[in-house]
Amino acid sequence: MSDGSARWGGPGTPDDVVELRVHGAASASAGEVLDLPRIEQVAGDRSGGFYRTRRCSDTDDAGQVTLEAYRWGDLPSGTVARTLSLVFLLPFMLVNVAIWMRPAQPGSDAVARSLCRLLALTLTALYVLAAAGVALDLIGWKCLTSAPCLEGRSWLSWLAGRPVGLRLAVLALVPAAAIGLLWRASTRPGRVFEAFRAPEAQVSRHRLSAVGQWDAEPLVGRLRAVHVAAAFATLDVTLLAARVSAGPSAGTVALAVAAGTVLAACAVLLCTPPLIDRGATDRRLDRVTRTLRTISVVLTVVVAAHLLSSPARWPEGGGLPGYDSILTGLFAAQTTLLIALAAVLLWSRERRPEDTPLFGLGALAVAAAAISVAVAYSAELVYRVADFLDRDTPTATGVADGPPRAYTWAIYGLLRAVLVTLVVVGLVALISRRGRYRTAATLIAHDYPDPPAEAEPRLHQVRGAVARARFTELLIPLAVVYAGLAGLGTATTTIGLLGLYPAGALERFAGVPADLVTFAVAFGSWVIAAIILGLVLGGIFAYRTVEFRRHVGVLWDLGTFWPRAAHPFAPPCYAERAVPELTRRITYLVGRGNAVLLTGHSYGSVLAAATVLQLPPAVSNRVALLTHGSPLRRIYARLFPAYIDDEVLHEIGARVGWRWVNLWRDTDPIGGWVLSAHLPTAPAPVGPAAAVDRRLRDPADVVTPPGDSVPPPIQGHRACESDQRFVEAARELVERLRPPTEPGPPRAE
Repeated sequence: MSDGSARWGGPGTPDDVVELRVHGAASASAGEVLDLPRIEQVAGDRSGGFYRTRRCSDTDDAGQVTLEAYRWGDLPSGTVARTLSLVFLLPFMLVNVAIWMRPAQPGSDAVARSLCRLLALTLTALYVLAAAGVALDLIGWKCLTSAPCLEGRSWLSWLAGRPVGLRLAVLALVPAAAIGLLWRASTRPGRVFEAFRAPEAQVSRHRLSAVGQWDAEPLVGRLRAVHVAAAFATLDVTLLAARVSAGPSAGTVALAVAAGTVLAACAVLLCTPPLIDRGATDRRLDRVTRTLRTISVVLTVVVAAHLLSSPARWPEGGGLPGYDSILTGLFAAQTTLLIALAAVLLWSRERRPEDTPLFGLGALAVAAAAISVAVAYSAELVYRVADFLDRDTPTATGVADGPPRAYTWAIYGLLRAVLVTLVVVGLVALISRRGRYRTAATLIAHDYPDPPAEAEPRLHQVRGAVARARFTELLIPLAVVYAGLAGLGTATTTIGLLGLYPAGALERFAGVPADLVTFAVAFGSWVIAAIILGLVLGGIFAYRTVEFRRHVGVLWDLGTFWPRAAHPFAPPCYAERAVPELTRRITYLVGRGNAVLLTGHSYGSVLAAATVLQLPPAVSNRVALLTHGSPLRRIYARLFPAYIDDEVLHEIGARVGWRWVNLWRDTDPIGGWVLSAHLPTAPAPVGPAAAVDRRLRDPADVVTPPGDSVPPPIQGHRACESDQRFVEAARELVERLRPPTEPGPPRAE
């Protein structure tokens, strides 16, 4: 704290106050968090650690405040390679977040969890089908029978002329290896540290307290076994569907029934939350899921052997038999699950007058986004490999009809959903602009009465910042609109079963020129490729530019805050380490006689809130909480209603004895008020919660101060540590933490 360096500094002594700062989204250096240049690490490691100002002498004044920072920014991403892995695991991460967005309704909770987990299972199946589409359909079935495709490709030509069964059995190793890669990556330990668990009897009973306290490893292990079993069974079904095209045999039918039984067993297990969600000490189901996984792996070996030994003649030409139908069926299943999830969420959501329209449908929007991203990744992989094999001369090779019709319809549906959503966003922005600017003008008139004439350009900039920040409230209904359009896009893939491509179908039934539709699909494919490339470059440049890292980190930190409860291949949860570490550190400091001022910016305030819920009363009685730029109410309460609500926010305040101050700005598009808005036009709140939220005027002024050449900057979502109002709030909480000074005994005369 630069403005209080005379009082805030030093290593600390017993009975001192330690201000423990937790930074917000994206990685930040410990020096940036402490706002001081001389720091040293006192606990933790490079990924997550605690830092203080470096000791300059061995003597310190008693009663000072010691600055300490907890840096957790490398836990969600850490390295460029890990960030790039997040890009490719984005669909799995999104569908995992969706399960945590379900409403807090006991009657529909199990159904919502089951639907989210089934949607997650379809993403694993789509991952396998994409790999199979490249290896088995494009290469094994089409390219290896085309002389122009094989020309100059010795790495493929050695398989040309071999029996079809041999080609498919050998190339089935590619999707099998892809499954193994995810399997291996997901088994890296989720806990590579000594976890700290507060006494369960003293931990809050609220759901949010489970984050960091709940041991998710047994559940992740069960989900991993189920998904691996389903992945190999999906590969088996794809191979057997091609074999059946030559005429069903007893062996083929028996193996197909076995593969279908494995898939059905996986779905049944995911639809029984009381079984799959058993506690860490109940490991009976673990043997069942591991046995199912082993059966599926063995079945894949048997299917490969069956392909090699079956004497029936294979059909020729076209695409891999059955592949297009399986892919279309999967898209239809995803559409059905999305419709079912929408029905459950609409039926179970609470209807409150103050809620945003379509509030409670966040799980639907994020699940639909996960499917859209997964379909985009899969379709783009198949399309780009087809282009590579075609050598940009489609008519010269046998891969010209390359990607299945289902992928063509999927790209067309995605392009349509994105374009319509962009149009809706533009219309909503224009329609809401007047209201947002009117509200901004009211706030500015209250904050800056009687401004000089030369301040008008600056006032216009501030109005724009406030109006843009208020657009956040409209993102949820817009996301739900996109979810509906994306679901409609996956539903239209079933038209491919009629043997129609988008160009021919739209020209025949809608009169749209086929060339225009073909161009639109090709354009959509390249747009998807550009977006994926942008995500990859974003992961790289996130470590080159601080501002860019801040924006990219918002998505990663939001997605990886929640434990893996729907998809085992999602990135690990950083809160499973950060919350126990914070709890342990605070307990240690209080045990040494220190009081702790816990400050959290942005997502750091969410970590701080979860930490407070895990502190025993004897510890939380010596803790105060200072949050700024907090998304607890504005984002988390809207998206995760079962975990962030008025009840848990009031419990957090009560646990720290209402020594809680939340600073917020109207120009902040992410953070906001937590318990009471304190708007100029709103009635004054009452009770201890009334003193929590404090609105900061931003910017500090609209005129250039003496000695400067520019007016004060608009801070928006930036941290407040260097703001004098932050210093004053911290000083107030520190004084409330210290016991009242008792008068000493009378001096003897």
